[in-house]
Order: sequence, then structure tokens, then C-alpha cells
Amino acid sequence: MAVKINAETCIGCSACIDTCPVAALTMENEKAVVNEETCIDCGNCIPSCPVEAISE
Repeated sequence: MAVKINAETCIGCSACIDTCPVAALTMENEKAVVNEETCIDCGNCIPSCPVEAISE
């Protein structure tokens, strides 16, 4: 199961991108987007988000 990103909360800082060990996070329209097929649900991105836009 992949992490969830709240697009309304996401500020597009891309802090989560570098923390993903499988490159499942990308930026689209200045917001973080998760590739659900690639995400391994490790949770590395969750604490990196300064606005808590990512959850399991």
C-alpha cells in the first residue's frame, strides 16, 4: 500500500523527493505525487514533510 499525499496541504517544497529510496515521488503541477506501483510504503517521506501532507 502506498503513502497518501494531501494535494491541498502540499506546498510543493519537494523535501520528500530526496528521501524516497525507490523514487516513487515526483512533482506534478507543483505538488508531490506518489507512484502507487513503485512506493514500498517505507514511510521515509512522512517526517520530511514540513506541513504533514503525507500519511500512511
